[in-house]
Amino acid sequence: MKRKLVYLLLILAIPISVLAQTTTARRDANRYGYRPDLIRGPYLQVATPNSMMVRWRTNELDVGFVRYGTNPEQLDQLAGNSSRTKEHIVTLTGLKPLTKYYYMIEGFKDTLQYDKNNHFTTLPKVGEINKYRIGVFGDCGTSSTNQINTRIEFEKYLGDDPLTAWILLGDNAYSFGTDAEYQANFFNSYKDNLLKKAPVFPAPGNHDYRDEPYAAEIAQRSGEVAYYQVFNMPTKGEAGGVPSHTPSFYSYDIGNVHFLSLDSHGSEDRGSRLFDTTGRQVKWVIEDLEKNKNKDWIVVYWHHPPYSMGSHNSDTETQMVKIRENFIKILERYGVDLVLCGHSHSYERSKLMQGHYGKENTFSEDKHLLSKSSGAYNGTANSCPYIKDASNKGTVYVLSGSAGRVDHKQVTFPHDAMPFSDVTVGGACMLEVEGNRLDLKWITSTGEIKDQFTMMKDVNKKVVINAEKGETVTLKASYIGNYKWSGTNKTTQSIDVKPGLGVTKYTVIDPQNCLQDEFEVNVVKK
Repeated sequence: MKRKLVYLLLILAIPISVLAQTTTARRDANRYGYRPDLIRGPYLQVATPNSMMVRWRTNELDVGFVRYGTNPEQLDQLAGNSSRTKEHIVTLTGLKPLTKYYYMIEGFKDTLQYDKNNHFTTLPKVGEINKYRIGVFGDCGTSSTNQINTRIEFEKYLGDDPLTAWILLGDNAYSFGTDAEYQANFFNSYKDNLLKKAPVFPAPGNHDYRDEPYAAEIAQRSGEVAYYQVFNMPTKGEAGGVPSHTPSFYSYDIGNVHFLSLDSHGSEDRGSRLFDTTGRQVKWVIEDLEKNKNKDWIVVYWHHPPYSMGSHNSDTETQMVKIRENFIKILERYGVDLVLCGHSHSYERSKLMQGHYGKENTFSEDKHLLSKSSGAYNGTANSCPYIKDASNKGTVYVLSGSAGRVDHKQVTFPHDAMPFSDVTVGGACMLEVEGNRLDLKWITSTGEIKDQFTMMKDVNKKVVINAEKGETVTLKASYIGNYKWSGTNKTTQSIDVKPGLGVTKYTVIDPQNCLQDEFEVNVVKK
């Protein structure tokens, strides 16, 4: 009875014109025997602070509506249209930033799909500080046991925390990126949770191009490559960054993090590729990075890695060699913090490094590492976070290509620049960003966190504060973590003090003795 009452209230909240459309469509459905079924989705695309695209597919021509709201018992808003199609794309607009919305999708059969996982949270305002969680899946579309177990363990780690977004590092559907393979190996694998709740921002791999050297612009026009048919990208700058005007590469913002998704396999403007530094894509990359220098964090991802000795060899394979020799120095020049790739079916990760553009045997720890710490920040020896100072130099390179399957390795595995490496088990990554702290964790298909690192900026501060006698002064640590304040038993990030006349010094450190802020409070008479 309660459900009927709620549904009646929802109907009363819908404009008469919209109700007329849906009523007519359903009358026609009954008259002509239409009974469309949901066969793909729903899944979320092109997220912004104020909008969300919802996509799904039906087996027959159908109308498409999304009923949504901030209260699961009162989905009082409706978007969509009565045009009949099998591919349904509905954009919800006028949404509030960083707000949780519940939704159901409807067609001829009233509710096509609705359950407890039909909800999403809009992206935050650009620059807003909060805690963001971004999933990272590389080479995932295999329909293997490893793929399923990796998804299960990733979801276990996430628990009830919201996933802000997730990114794909290419080779999203094996072996030739066909629509049928996308259905079997991607959509069917992630449909019950991740696809419903968090927007996906993909990058293409060679298998998304049928494992052939297709030109991206030809593939888009002809429709031969399913990747460009099943995904929508923010190409107009609507999610942040410089408009790319092509779904092959694009950028977007999540709070204080700027992302660039690139295409390392396709080609454009007479055959230029990612490693052609005068090509259209690289010109756009430079323009985008130039105009986003003010972002706290910059993350760039694509398919072919510059460093790998997993199932692919970065010393011998042309695309990987040329990307390393010609392209990554541009990213390093702009202070890119993190590079994510796939392609090799392994996990491989560097320390904070810069300036290595040659073969593996030319890598030198003394020359190319800015930190020799593991960065794990877990209390083990030599594991302090990577600290980026005012120069903003240094990049961590992560290859996470085993969300689908694990493959063989090269004789020289691991690559000298990628000491934290594993080809024995598959997994996916969780990127967590909060303020000036960035963490990445590799979550395996067995549920272990087998690698992790932390990076921080603008920490280890020395602050001088002038105050008057009797004034309460608030001291706040520059980092996010755990705290030990000198002279007190406080363990919070901020403390209030009321020192006497003269100079009083305070320090705050983390339990691992990696970070320290110093405060000098100078109190004078009024």
